Amino acid sequence: MKTTSHNKPWQTPQTFLILISIVVPIAFASWQALLNNFVIEKAAFTGADIGILQSVREIPGFLAFTAVFMLLFIKEQKFIVLSLAMLATGVAITGFFPSFAGLLCTTLLMSVGFHYFETLKQSLSLQWLSKDQAPEVLGKLISIGALASLITYACLWVLLEQLALDFKWVYLIAGAVSLSLVIFIWLGFPTFESKTAQHKKLILRKRYWLYYALTFMSGARRQIFTVFAGFLMVEKFGYSAADIALLFLINHLFNWLFAKKIGQIIGKVGERKALIFEYIGLILVFVSYAFVESAQWAAGLYVIDHLFFALALAIKTYFQKIADPADIASTAGVAFTINHIAAVVIPVGFGLLWLVSPASVFIAGALMAGLSLILAFNIPSQPEQGNEVVRLKTI
Repeated sequence: MKTTSHNKPWQTPQTFLILISIVVPIAFASWQALLNNFVIEKAAFTGADIGILQSVREIPGFLAFTAVFMLLFIKEQKFIVLSLAMLATGVAITGFFPSFAGLLCTTLLMSVGFHYFETLKQSLSLQWLSKDQAPEVLGKLISIGALASLITYACLWVLLEQLALDFKWVYLIAGAVSLSLVIFIWLGFPTFESKTAQHKKLILRKRYWLYYALTFMSGARRQIFTVFAGFLMVEKFGYSAADIALLFLINHLFNWLFAKKIGQIIGKVGERKALIFEYIGLILVFVSYAFVESAQWAAGLYVIDHLFFALALAIKTYFQKIADPADIASTAGVAFTINHIAAVVIPVGFGLLWLVSPASVFIAGALMAGLSLILAFNIPSQPEQGNEVVRLKTI
């Protein structure tokens, strides 16, 4: 990765962001799609084993704040490429270690790369994109990632169903393709300098409190969707693995078609109105989950639920508008850690609640969305430094 002022037309920060947004769906979607079958068929996992594995996978999310300390030794752009290389390598070697210990190690390697990547991507995106273009471009990146996921799922189906390849070769192919893209990104792009030098220490500012709160609530609600909404489809309505895979495909298709448009809408109406709309919609969705009796309606709710999450990029653009530009890298790591606090508490606590009353889990989700709605009303119509909140301003 070199620094030069004679860049080719395609060697731009936006192209860089697009390509790194393609790598992750290829690697992570492959890892995730094959995981349950692989650990059962090849590693003889029990329910306890898969629970431990998923907990280990979330650990690097808590450590995302450490990214700022790594920036003392390596530039963000190089660090994000290194993170992608770790992700791709972890996926590539997964199939060669079909044991509990082996999967813990490969999952940890993959997850460290994934979580550092997500933290750094948010940081670089908000540094490189102007406040006017950020909503549309961030939506475009979601759309491109969704398209990459669609293509990845189709290729996985061909490799598994038509070519009948063993899991280890499918994992190796997915990881190798991802790593090839990473090498191209490393060699093909110059180093893009940020307009503002970033702080190399943890930053926690009182005036960012609303951003922290919105981020925490977003992480909590997402756990209900990722853990319990899919479980509802299987337990209550008897959806097969193929049915769930089809829902994933529909979700990615909708993101591909509409995410960029959603970003454009956020740019026009502002973060306050966008998030108010999202949280009202999520309240209705979660309440409907609690009482739905139709498998078809449940599937519709699942797709709508996923689509609403594209609106959550408004939290990022809200922060971009209120932040000191030098705080972006540090705060991205802190926010990612805050987002993952719920990843431990929600699955365990709400899993126990599920045994008593599944409907109560989704009613609790509706209450969380309601609290998020109250927070959203505190976002100013024109957020900026010095105008971070409507009420409870801090010095």
